[in-house]
Amino acid sequence: MFVKKLMKRNLSFIFEIIKIFIIALAIVIPIRYFLFQPFVVKGQSMEPNFHSGDYLIIDELSYRFRDPSRGEIIVFRSPVDPSSCYIKRIIGLPGETVEIKDGVVKIYTEQGAIILNEKSYLPEDIKTPGNLKISLEKDQYFVLGDNRTRSYDSRKFGPLPKENIIGRVYLRAWPLYLSAKIEAPVY
Repeated sequence: MFVKKLMKRNLSFIFEIIKIFIIALAIVIPIRYFLFQPFVVKGQSMEPNFHSGDYLIIDELSYRFRDPSRGEIIVFRSPVDPSSCYIKRIIGLPGETVEIKDGVVKIYTEQGAIILNEKSYLPEDIKTPGNLKISLEKDQYFVLGDNRTRSYDSRKFGPLPKENIIGRVYLRAWPLYLSAKIEAPVY
């Protein structure tokens, strides 16, 4: 009798653990695969703003309701090797022309030409190497790493198709002393 009660209690306990596990999976899996995703920075391409080993949370939901904006930091699948993911900053938007000349980034829009003011996120002594002028088509973006001399970006692989964008960097979670919500600069 005592053994039956003990077995029944143990089975009930195991059943409760299984239910909690299933409920947790039902909550975590949709969040992880459809809303937010972790991403660890590898390499120097986004220094001085992000460093190798920074742990970021990527918002995968926003771009289902709106288009990416200039200055936002995104994670995307490489147009050259879709198994690789990169983190870069959006510089050029669809329909614009991006020109890099003499270390300066110039954007040509329907309203005219503007020299991109990047002082809010780049030190003044950083110049953008390269000499190119590229026009973006519908659903194409021009991305650059913040470490302009050590970044593999649109200067090398060309425009980034919108379909390759996974999401925008929403939060830096690690290191803890730098944890913060990531905002796009105001130009």
